[in-house]
Amino acid sequence: MTFTDCRRIAAAMKPYALLLLVGALLFSACSSEDSAVFKDDSKLPVVATSQMVTDMVRVIGGERTEVYGMMGAAVDPHSYQTTFGDAVALKQAKVVFYSGLHLEGRMQEALEGRKAKGEPVFAVTDALSKEQLLQPQEDFDGYSDPHVWGDPSLWVHCIDEVVRGLTEVDAEGAEYYNKRADEYRAELGKLHQWASQRVAQVPVENRILVTSHDAFFYFGQAYGFEVRGLQGISTASAKGLKDRKELVNYIREKKLKMIFPESSVNPKDIEAAAKEAGVKISEHELFSDAMGEDGDVVELHGESYDKGTYIGMIKHNVNSIVDGLK
Repeated sequence: MTFTDCRRIAAAMKPYALLLLVGALLFSACSSEDSAVFKDDSKLPVVATSQMVTDMVRVIGGERTEVYGMMGAAVDPHSYQTTFGDAVALKQAKVVFYSGLHLEGRMQEALEGRKAKGEPVFAVTDALSKEQLLQPQEDFDGYSDPHVWGDPSLWVHCIDEVVRGLTEVDAEGAEYYNKRADEYRAELGKLHQWASQRVAQVPVENRILVTSHDAFFYFGQAYGFEVRGLQGISTASAKGLKDRKELVNYIREKKLKMIFPESSVNPKDIEAAAKEAGVKISEHELFSDAMGEDGDVVELHGESYDKGTYIGMIKHNVNSIVDGLK
């Protein structure tokens, strides 16, 4: 990598820079022969932000792509800070995918800046109409609720934007991408049917879901749950004692059996609320803004699934909720 390349990477980091690195680290990375993030020149280099977006892009892109996922398990996208490796990957990628609707917080401004310059940057939720989106109960900088993946029948539409982005930079792969997209749409259709059947085991009066933050309204709309969260749409806005007291009173009033922590949110506050309300807290953390570890395969109710995939994420959440509330 040349000195000029290093200067370009440093410049590329400024808009994303939610993290400033010391000069020694920059010099070390730029002088390394192994600084290339993407190792297979025969594949399309792609960057994706959240795990949910990364998983979708990998499924659709298949063997034609090499996908760099910025965020891992239990990572909160609302407050994520980019790394030097992210900056290098963003410079080397031919196309970038992010969730949108301000899920990625300040990073979205930088991504939209690149998009405005005509670079191949795609927000997968651009595939959804305003009518399909829920409006948060609080002010979220004018954005709709970004947690659309909670409803597989809605998330499936975001496949369209992934196909559009991949085919724009790799027209020769259009048939391949469209075929894989059709197969994945069918899988998500089956997932939605499965979830509906599992949820039917929970009596209607028990379908009240209390979690760490307001990430499950789309899930609630899809499967008939009343949803409450201790924190708001973004985990960056912490709730105070007054908010916790209101939630505790609600839990007592509804005589709830169980409430749920989330893998990407510190459980301290929800555990305190559970203790104060005298209600059980699930031993299974729900996946809200992040999935599980890649390759974390579990067997439950006669089937196995990988919690490090979107399908596994939904199955884990549904099984945890149903088993806790039925």
